Amino acid sequence: MRHNLPKSFYGNTFPVPEVIPLKIKKIGIVANIEKEKIADHVRSLKKWLKEKGIQVFLELEISKRINIPGGLTWNDLARKSELVVALGGDGTMLRAAHYLAGHRVPLLGINLGSFGYLTEVNLNEIHSTLELIIAGKFVTEKRMMLDVSIKRGNTVTGVGSVLNDVVINRGDLSRMNELEMDVNGSYLTTYKGDGLIVSTPTGSTAYSLSAGGPIVFPGNDLIIVNPICPHTLTNRPIIFSQDSNLTITLWSKDKGAMLTLDGQEAHRIKSGDVVTVKKSKHSTILVLSPYRSYGEILRSKLGWGDLPPGVRKRKNVK
Repeated sequence: MRHNLPKSFYGNTFPVPEVIPLKIKKIGIVANIEKEKIADHVRSLKKWLKEKGIQVFLELEISKRINIPGGLTWNDLARKSELVVALGGDGTMLRAAHYLAGHRVPLLGINLGSFGYLTEVNLNEIHSTLELIIAGKFVTEKRMMLDVSIKRGNTVTGVGSVLNDVVINRGDLSRMNELEMDVNGSYLTTYKGDGLIVSTPTGSTAYSLSAGGPIVFPGNDLIIVNPICPHTLTNRPIIFSQDSNLTITLWSKDKGAMLTLDGQEAHRIKSGDVVTVKKSKHSTILVLSPYRSYGEILRSKLGWGDLPPGVRKRKNVK
Protein backbone atom coordinates (compact mmCIF):
# COMPACT_ATOMS: atom_id res chain seq x y z
CA MET A 1 0.00 0.00 0.00
CA ARG A 2 1.27 3.47 -0.87
CA HIS A 3 0.57 6.38 1.37
CA ASN A 4 -0.38 9.86 0.15
CA LEU A 5 3.13 11.27 0.26
CA PRO A 6 4.74 14.10 -1.72
CA LYS A 7 5.53 13.13 -5.31
CA SER A 8 9.24 13.74 -4.78
CA PHE A 9 9.18 11.03 -2.12
CA TYR A 10 9.38 8.45 -4.87
CA GLY A 11 11.05 10.45 -7.63
CA ASN A 12 10.18 10.00 -11.27
CA THR A 13 12.71 7.40 -12.38
CA PHE A 14 13.70 4.97 -9.66
CA PRO A 15 11.92 1.94 -8.18
CA VAL A 16 9.56 2.62 -5.28
CA PRO A 17 11.13 1.28 -2.07
CA GLU A 18 9.26 -0.52 0.67
CA VAL A 19 6.50 1.36 2.52
CA ILE A 20 6.22 0.54 6.22
CA PRO A 21 2.51 0.32 7.14
CA LEU A 22 2.89 0.70 10.91
CA LYS A 23 2.72 3.51 13.42
CA ILE A 24 5.80 4.21 15.45
CA LYS A 25 5.41 4.52 19.23
CA LYS A 26 8.97 3.93 20.50
CA ILE A 27 11.93 5.94 19.19
CA GLY A 28 15.59 5.76 20.15
CA ILE A 29 17.93 8.74 19.77
CA VAL A 30 21.67 8.57 19.09
CA ALA A 31 23.88 11.56 18.41
CA ASN A 32 27.36 12.83 17.74
CA ILE A 33 28.28 14.34 21.11
CA GLU A 34 30.92 16.56 19.48
CA LYS A 35 28.42 18.52 17.39
CA GLU A 36 27.69 22.12 18.34
CA LYS A 37 24.45 22.59 20.31
CA ILE A 38 23.87 18.82 20.32
CA ALA A 39 22.46 18.93 23.86
CA ASP A 40 19.87 21.50 22.78
CA HIS A 41 18.93 19.46 19.70
CA VAL A 42 18.50 16.22 21.65
CA ARG A 43 16.54 17.82 24.49
CA SER A 44 14.26 19.62 22.05
CA LEU A 45 13.61 16.47 20.01
CA LYS A 46 12.97 14.37 23.10
CA LYS A 47 10.47 16.93 24.42
CA TRP A 48 8.69 17.20 21.06
CA LEU A 49 8.38 13.42 20.70
CA LYS A 50 7.04 12.99 24.23
CA GLU A 51 4.38 15.61 23.50
CA LYS A 52 3.35 13.43 20.56
CA GLY A 53 2.89 10.43 22.87
CA ILE A 54 6.12 8.72 21.81
CA GLN A 55 8.24 6.74 24.26
CA VAL A 56 11.82 8.00 23.86
CA PHE A 57 15.09 6.18 24.61
CA LEU A 58 18.52 7.81 24.65
CA GLU A 59 21.76 6.02 23.86
CA LEU A 60 23.97 5.85 26.95
CA GLU A 61 26.78 8.12 25.72
CA ILE A 62 24.55 11.04 24.73
CA SER A 63 22.46 10.51 27.86
CA LYS A 64 25.52 11.04 30.05
CA ARG A 65 26.71 14.00 27.98
CA ILE A 66 23.48 15.97 28.46
CA ASN A 67 22.86 14.76 32.03
CA ILE A 68 19.60 12.91 31.41
CA PRO A 69 19.49 9.62 33.37
CA GLY A 70 18.22 6.32 32.02
CA GLY A 71 20.41 5.98 28.94
CA LEU A 72 20.55 2.57 27.25
CA THR A 73 23.35 0.49 25.81
CA TRP A 74 23.25 0.08 22.04
CA ASN A 75 21.89 -3.44 22.33
CA ASP A 76 19.05 -2.41 24.66
CA LEU A 77 18.29 0.65 22.53
CA ALA A 78 18.01 -1.50 19.39
CA ARG A 79 15.88 -4.07 21.21
CA LYS A 80 13.37 -1.55 22.59
CA SER A 81 13.10 0.93 19.72
CA GLU A 82 10.83 0.73 16.68
CA LEU A 83 12.88 3.47 15.00
CA VAL A 84 16.27 5.04 15.74
CA VAL A 85 17.00 8.69 14.93
CA ALA A 86 20.67 9.60 14.43
CA LEU A 87 21.63 13.25 14.86
CA GLY A 88 24.98 14.04 13.25
CA GLY A 89 26.68 13.26 9.98
CA ASP A 90 27.44 10.13 7.99
CA GLY A 91 29.94 8.98 10.63
CA THR A 92 27.15 8.89 13.20
CA MET A 93 25.01 6.89 10.79
CA LEU A 94 27.79 4.39 10.11
CA ARG A 95 28.34 3.91 13.83
CA ALA A 96 24.62 3.37 14.36
CA ALA A 97 24.43 0.93 11.43
CA HIS A 98 27.23 -1.12 13.00
CA TYR A 99 25.40 -1.50 16.30
CA LEU A 100 21.93 -1.96 14.79
CA ALA A 101 23.00 -4.67 12.32
CA GLY A 102 20.92 -7.77 12.93
CA HIS A 103 18.12 -5.95 14.77
CA ARG A 104 16.16 -4.81 11.67
CA VAL A 105 15.39 -1.42 13.25
CA PRO A 106 14.79 1.41 10.72
CA LEU A 107 17.35 4.22 10.97
CA LEU A 108 16.62 7.88 10.21
CA GLY A 109 19.56 10.26 9.73
CA ILE A 110 19.28 13.97 10.57
CA ASN A 111 22.09 15.93 8.96
CA LEU A 112 24.05 18.18 11.32
CA GLY A 113 27.18 17.86 9.18
CA SER A 114 28.31 19.47 5.96
CA PHE A 115 27.93 16.72 3.34
CA GLY A 116 25.82 13.77 4.44
CA TYR A 117 24.77 11.18 1.86
CA LEU A 118 23.27 8.89 4.52
CA THR A 119 21.73 11.66 6.63
CA GLU A 120 19.08 12.55 4.07
CA VAL A 121 16.88 14.77 6.25
CA ASN A 122 17.95 18.31 7.14
CA LEU A 123 17.52 19.68 10.65
CA ASN A 124 14.77 22.09 9.57
CA GLU A 125 12.77 19.13 8.20
CA ILE A 126 12.94 16.98 11.32
CA HIS A 127 9.48 17.70 12.72
CA SER A 128 7.59 17.43 9.42
CA THR A 129 9.42 14.19 8.61
CA LEU A 130 8.73 12.67 12.00
CA GLU A 131 5.06 13.69 11.73
CA LEU A 132 4.83 11.43 8.67
CA ILE A 133 6.77 8.65 10.35
CA ILE A 134 4.65 8.72 13.50
CA ALA A 135 1.57 8.43 11.29
CA GLY A 136 3.09 5.37 9.61
CA LYS A 137 3.70 7.19 6.33
CA PHE A 138 7.30 6.50 5.51
CA VAL A 139 9.46 4.60 3.08
CA THR A 140 12.50 2.48 3.89
CA GLU A 141 15.27 1.02 1.80
CA LYS A 142 17.30 -2.04 2.74
CA ARG A 143 21.00 -1.39 2.28
CA MET A 144 23.48 -4.19 1.73
CA MET A 145 26.31 -4.67 4.23
CA LEU A 146 29.62 -6.56 3.94
CA ASP A 147 31.17 -9.02 6.39
CA VAL A 148 34.93 -8.76 6.81
CA SER A 149 37.36 -11.13 8.52
CA ILE A 150 41.14 -11.18 8.91
CA LYS A 151 42.99 -14.47 9.08
CA ARG A 152 46.59 -14.76 10.30
CA GLY A 153 47.81 -18.31 9.89
CA ASN A 154 45.02 -20.46 11.33
CA THR A 155 43.68 -17.71 13.57
CA VAL A 156 40.93 -15.21 12.74
CA THR A 157 42.22 -11.97 14.27
CA GLY A 158 39.43 -9.53 13.40
CA VAL A 159 35.86 -9.56 12.19
CA GLY A 160 33.24 -6.92 11.51
CA SER A 161 30.46 -5.66 9.27
CA VAL A 162 30.42 -2.48 7.19
CA LEU A 163 27.73 -0.42 5.50
CA ASN A 164 30.14 1.69 3.43
CA ASP A 165 33.51 0.09 2.87
CA VAL A 166 36.57 -1.81 4.00
CA VAL A 167 39.81 -0.06 3.12
CA ILE A 168 43.35 -1.45 3.03
CA ASN A 169 46.01 1.25 2.78
CA ARG A 170 49.72 1.61 3.28
CA GLY A 171 49.55 2.90 6.84
CA ASP A 172 52.42 4.89 8.33
CA LEU A 173 55.07 4.41 5.64
CA SER A 174 54.96 5.54 2.03
CA ARG A 175 55.67 2.12 0.60
CA MET A 176 53.81 0.21 -2.08
CA ASN A 177 51.43 -2.55 -1.03
CA GLU A 178 50.95 -5.77 -2.98
CA LEU A 179 47.45 -7.17 -2.59
CA GLU A 180 46.69 -10.53 -4.20
CA MET A 181 42.97 -10.98 -4.85
CA ASP A 182 41.03 -14.18 -5.46
CA VAL A 183 37.33 -14.19 -6.42
CA ASN A 184 35.34 -17.30 -5.48
CA GLY A 185 38.58 -19.24 -5.08
CA SER A 186 40.11 -18.20 -8.41
CA TYR A 187 43.05 -15.84 -8.73
CA LEU A 188 42.15 -12.51 -10.36
CA THR A 189 45.12 -10.15 -10.04
CA THR A 190 47.69 -8.62 -7.72
CA TYR A 191 47.18 -4.93 -7.06
CA LYS A 192 50.33 -2.87 -6.55
CA GLY A 193 49.82 0.61 -5.19
CA ASP A 194 48.64 2.52 -2.14
CA GLY A 195 45.81 0.11 -1.31
CA LEU A 196 42.34 -1.13 -2.10
CA ILE A 197 38.74 -0.11 -1.34
CA VAL A 198 35.97 -2.71 -1.25
CA SER A 199 32.61 -0.98 -0.96
CA THR A 200 28.87 -1.48 -1.08
CA PRO A 201 26.64 0.63 -3.35
CA THR A 202 25.96 2.82 -0.30
CA GLY A 203 29.71 3.33 0.09
CA SER A 204 30.21 4.11 -3.59
CA THR A 205 29.76 7.83 -2.83
CA ALA A 206 32.34 7.78 -0.02
CA TYR A 207 36.11 7.11 -0.29
CA SER A 208 35.60 5.03 -3.43
CA LEU A 209 34.14 8.03 -5.27
CA SER A 210 37.10 10.19 -4.23
CA ALA A 211 39.43 7.51 -5.62
CA GLY A 212 37.72 7.58 -9.02
CA GLY A 213 35.17 4.80 -8.48
CA PRO A 214 31.66 4.63 -9.97
CA ILE A 215 28.46 5.79 -8.31
CA VAL A 216 26.19 2.78 -7.86
CA PHE A 217 22.56 3.33 -6.91
CA PRO A 218 21.94 1.65 -3.56
CA GLY A 219 18.91 -0.36 -4.66
CA ASN A 220 21.35 -2.84 -6.23
CA ASP A 221 23.31 -5.40 -4.18
CA LEU A 222 26.79 -5.32 -5.69
CA ILE A 223 30.41 -5.27 -4.49
CA ILE A 224 32.76 -2.58 -5.82
CA VAL A 225 36.53 -3.06 -5.79
CA ASN A 226 38.55 0.09 -6.41
CA PRO A 227 42.37 0.30 -6.29
CA ILE A 228 43.95 3.34 -4.62
CA CYS A 229 46.64 4.95 -6.82
CA PRO A 230 47.52 1.71 -8.67
CA HIS A 231 50.98 1.45 -10.23
CA THR A 232 49.42 -0.34 -13.20
CA LEU A 233 47.13 2.02 -15.08
CA THR A 234 44.99 -0.86 -16.38
CA ASN A 235 43.92 -1.71 -12.81
CA ARG A 236 40.47 -0.14 -12.85
CA PRO A 237 37.41 -0.35 -10.55
CA ILE A 238 35.48 -3.62 -10.89
CA ILE A 239 31.87 -4.34 -9.90
CA PHE A 240 31.13 -7.87 -8.71
CA SER A 241 27.85 -9.66 -8.09
CA GLN A 242 26.50 -9.81 -4.55
CA ASP A 243 27.36 -13.51 -4.14
CA SER A 244 31.07 -12.99 -4.83
CA ASN A 245 33.51 -14.11 -2.14
CA LEU A 246 36.66 -11.99 -2.19
CA THR A 247 39.92 -13.00 -0.50
CA ILE A 248 42.74 -10.47 -0.39
CA THR A 249 46.25 -11.47 0.73
CA LEU A 250 48.70 -8.78 1.74
CA TRP A 251 52.26 -9.21 0.51
CA SER A 252 54.10 -6.28 1.97
CA LYS A 253 57.41 -5.63 3.67
CA ASP A 254 58.15 -3.67 6.83
CA LYS A 255 55.16 -2.77 9.02
CA GLY A 256 52.42 -4.08 6.74
CA ALA A 257 49.24 -2.07 6.20
CA MET A 258 46.13 -0.71 7.90
CA LEU A 259 42.63 -2.06 7.41
CA THR A 260 39.69 0.16 8.38
CA LEU A 261 36.00 -0.69 8.66
CA ASP A 262 33.71 2.20 7.70
CA GLY A 263 36.38 4.56 8.99
CA GLN A 264 35.26 3.62 12.50
CA GLU A 265 37.52 0.72 13.40
CA ALA A 266 41.14 0.02 12.44
CA HIS A 267 43.28 -3.14 12.36
CA ARG A 268 46.96 -3.44 11.51
CA ILE A 269 47.60 -6.33 9.12
CA LYS A 270 50.89 -8.04 8.31
CA SER A 271 52.38 -9.67 5.26
CA GLY A 272 50.65 -13.00 4.66
CA ASP A 273 47.38 -11.98 6.36
CA VAL A 274 44.25 -12.89 4.41
CA VAL A 275 41.23 -10.58 4.36
CA THR A 276 37.88 -12.10 3.35
CA VAL A 277 35.00 -9.89 2.21
CA LYS A 278 31.51 -11.09 1.32
CA LYS A 279 27.89 -9.98 1.48
CA SER A 280 26.56 -9.95 5.03
CA LYS A 281 23.39 -11.69 6.14
CA HIS A 282 22.63 -8.42 7.97
CA SER A 283 21.47 -5.21 6.36
CA THR A 284 20.78 -1.62 7.34
CA ILE A 285 17.23 -0.32 6.95
CA LEU A 286 17.30 3.39 6.13
CA VAL A 287 14.28 5.68 6.31
CA LEU A 288 14.31 7.76 3.14
CA SER A 289 13.70 11.48 2.91
CA PRO A 290 10.08 12.36 2.11
CA TYR A 291 11.25 15.44 0.23
CA ARG A 292 13.89 14.35 -2.28
CA SER A 293 14.89 11.30 -4.31
CA TYR A 294 18.37 9.78 -4.36
CA GLY A 295 18.99 11.51 -7.69
CA GLU A 296 18.15 14.87 -6.15
CA ILE A 297 20.49 14.18 -3.26
CA LEU A 298 23.31 13.39 -5.70
CA ARG A 299 22.68 16.58 -7.67
CA SER A 300 22.72 18.63 -4.49
CA LYS A 301 25.77 17.04 -2.85
CA LEU A 302 27.88 16.86 -6.01
CA GLY A 303 26.87 20.23 -7.43
CA TRP A 304 25.49 18.84 -10.67
CA GLY A 305 23.55 21.17 -12.98
CA ASP A 306 19.76 21.05 -13.10
CA LEU A 307 17.60 20.98 -16.24
CA PRO A 308 17.87 24.11 -18.38
CA PRO A 309 15.01 26.64 -18.05
CA GLY A 310 11.96 25.69 -20.08
CA VAL A 311 13.18 22.17 -20.88
CA ARG A 312 10.02 20.55 -19.50
CA LYS A 313 7.99 22.49 -22.06
CA ARG A 314 9.83 20.95 -25.01
CA LYS A 315 7.83 18.50 -27.07
CA ASN A 316 10.53 15.85 -27.14
CA VAL A 317 10.83 15.74 -23.33
CA LYS A 318 8.40 13.49 -21.50
